[in-house]
Amino acid sequence: MAELVHKRGKRRDDNGLGGAVDFLLANARLVLGVGGAAVLAIATLVVKRLIDRATSSPDEDKAKADQKSIEESWQDLSLIKAVPKPPKKQSRADLSESQLSLTAVLPAQGQDDVCCVQRTRPGQAQGNVDSVEPRTLLCLTFQEKLLSYYRNYVAIPETEVARGKQLARDICIELQSFLQNKCSELPFGSMYLGGSLCDDLQVVAADHVCFMLPLVFETTLWSLIPGEDTIIKDPQFWMIRRTDLEYIPRGSSPWDRFIVGGYLSSNALNEALHKMLVASVNWPAIGSLLDCIIRPVVASEELQLEVTHYQTQLNITLCPVTEAGDKILLANPPKGRVENLWRQSFYRSEVSKLKDLDAADSGARQCCLKILKGVCKNHPFLSKLTGSFLTHVLLHLSETESDWAEEALAARFQQAIEELVGYLERSSLPCYFNSHINLFCELLEEEIDEMGYELYRAVSEPGLLLQE
Repeated sequence: MAELVHKRGKRRDDNGLGGAVDFLLANARLVLGVGGAAVLAIATLVVKRLIDRATSSPDEDKAKADQKSIEESWQDLSLIKAVPKPPKKQSRADLSESQLSLTAVLPAQGQDDVCCVQRTRPGQAQGNVDSVEPRTLLCLTFQEKLLSYYRNYVAIPETEVARGKQLARDICIELQSFLQNKCSELPFGSMYLGGSLCDDLQVVAADHVCFMLPLVFETTLWSLIPGEDTIIKDPQFWMIRRTDLEYIPRGSSPWDRFIVGGYLSSNALNEALHKMLVASVNWPAIGSLLDCIIRPVVASEELQLEVTHYQTQLNITLCPVTEAGDKILLANPPKGRVENLWRQSFYRSEVSKLKDLDAADSGARQCCLKILKGVCKNHPFLSKLTGSFLTHVLLHLSETESDWAEEALAARFQQAIEELVGYLERSSLPCYFNSHINLFCELLEEEIDEMGYELYRAVSEPGLLLQE
């Protein structure tokens, strides 16, 4: 008798739950439409069956399982049968509409390039169901994801850029004053700021700037040797030779102290400047004056300073540079090779060409470059792809692609990734301004393999790269 009462009570509970489910589904048809109600019905049925299993005895579960499977039950739902089948031929807009109506209730999982949000008309009360029009859904395309990634991660606020520039200028003035007092016999030119921060091409954070330190040479005592004529036969690395040593003795030029084997040594100059930065400059006093902390990087092969100003972190690289005509040479020799080499810099030409192209056709090359730089900046394998490499890829791509409007950003970004994979496969990226120069010549084989693998994965799914 007790068992019979228990079963009757349970049956009443089940009928109550069934009634609630039917009421929910009936109203869901009004609010969500037929397709939305169908998906909600499936989800509700699963929940109901879980409750049934939790409250039913094992014998009842077995009997129900024998009568009807879950798949058959889904087929019995009138709501599911009522879902209209799309006609055989539909426009892309119609297909998108039908997909969006289902995504509103049950968003697809694992789709990187789809992000759905709901919109109502301005001034419309969200709680008033009767006055709400059918909700419009917006799915982000890859183009929209790129622009969102640019706005939310890549672009730097103007105030942050201005703060970084001003701090760098103040330190630059103090360092210039020190060099004039400490090394008055060396004819340094006026130091100036350089790099992507000054050209509105820096990404993620305003955290790096270059101090360009010009070296003024006596044109009658020094001559430039093209890279093809040097010992390593690399057109990117030049040498600066001291002339007429047999007639004009050593010591006639203040730069003679840095001569090694008859050539001005970039390594010797860098070592002398490094000693001054580490041991001679009173950085605590300068930092106190500018309300910041300045530390020279002792172990770095480059001339670097680390600056902390409240929440601002700034890395400064001192770059000795000499210019002769259109040639710009940096005291930045390749690692482990001849120490007298000077690297030809194309940075100024890269930026000028890129901006000229964008100005001519209102293109999005700079935007594409900054997104690529943002992708590579903190990536464990792609960080070796510098802004210079990426700029040359885009300049090469501009030779074959003429449409650089913002609407074509996604297509150009995809092509840039494909082009990079091709260059990495060949282990060669020709310089845009001198095709005989391979910009990848200093990358290790392991680094090329790692970068090529990461980018190859992203060719079919470029959204994988947009990780903030």
